[in-house]
Amino acid sequence: MKRRDLTIIGMTALSTFLLIQWGPWRWAHAEATERSAPAIKVAPNQIRYGEGSPQLAYLDIQPVSMQRPPLTEAVPARLTFNEDHTARVYSPLAGRTAQILVEPGQSVKAGEVLAWIDAPDYDTAVADLRKAQADLDVKRMALTRAQKLLDAGALAQRDFEAAQLDAHTAEAEMARTTARLHGLDSSGKDGRFALRSPITGVVAERHLNPGQVIQPDLSVPLFIVTDPSHLDVIADAPEDQVAAFHVGQGVRIDGDTPQLQGLTGTVSAVGVVLDPDTRRIPIRAHVTSPPAQARPEVFVRLSPLAKGGEAVVVPNSAIVTSGLQSYVFVEREPGLLEKIPVRFAYRGREISYLSQGLSAQARVVTKGAILLDSEMGSGS
Repeated sequence: MKRRDLTIIGMTALSTFLLIQWGPWRWAHAEATERSAPAIKVAPNQIRYGEGSPQLAYLDIQPVSMQRPPLTEAVPARLTFNEDHTARVYSPLAGRTAQILVEPGQSVKAGEVLAWIDAPDYDTAVADLRKAQADLDVKRMALTRAQKLLDAGALAQRDFEAAQLDAHTAEAEMARTTARLHGLDSSGKDGRFALRSPITGVVAERHLNPGQVIQPDLSVPLFIVTDPSHLDVIADAPEDQVAAFHVGQGVRIDGDTPQLQGLTGTVSAVGVVLDPDTRRIPIRAHVTSPPAQARPEVFVRLSPLAKGGEAVVVPNSAIVTSGLQSYVFVEREPGLLEKIPVRFAYRGREISYLSQGLSAQARVVTKGAILLDSEMGSGS
């Protein structure tokens, strides 16, 4: 009897201990279960989550953007110099590099000296001009004397005409040597020719080394100077997409960095000859207000834009499809999500443009839309 009493007392004590130890865990578990309770389906196309619901952590809700829809899928392209604002600098004379004054990335003004060149032909051109000037002065004085002698009857007409011819010949030689030196567009010193920048811009490339022998017929320019505020984009369009491009058409340019997303431009030229190997035609467009991060030879994507207004843009991860109808989930208020049918102006590989269904102020579920659609279908 005493043993049974002891057993009962022991079991009672054990129960009390377990209640004390497990009670808080059970309450916390019950509270967590209550918080993770299924969402409430308040309408056939609406679902509500309570404040702090863990399901909301799996959703990414973002505002939509507005853009003009493209006509076709984007084609690969690259940024390049705008030829209307780029100068490729060659030396008009043979010689040897004496001094280089600029480096790539350095800003220069029109007429600024890029390098000094030891060019014997430049000294020859200067000497020819001085010689022509001296000869012209002599021939003009001779013509003046001949005129006086002719007026006094002391000179034959034939001799006066010969003096005139000599003066005209000297004037022609003076004009030739002046044009030659002016064509060099330089003012030299100490037997050196100044290689100058023809435009204001930035030195993009330098292909000149100290002591390098220079010829006027080099295939590679010594310097490339460009205005970085003007850039072009070049694309090779497939045969079936060429019809979407025409001169003056607006285009969208997208790169792999955020700074190169959503740039705009205008088509400036469309090729007329199809490359027989690639079966593509070159397209060139001017970039509108390129950012500082836009640099020549950076790879981008070029899309021809349709005429008309803008359309709502959503990532394809926001779209769920049921049969022939597509939907997105819109946040009506915090925790309240509504399934909205949409129609497409254009559907791309990564983003889509909607012709109807959403407003410009809408906030859509861009991550977790498929799971949300599944829960709405099974909700009560």
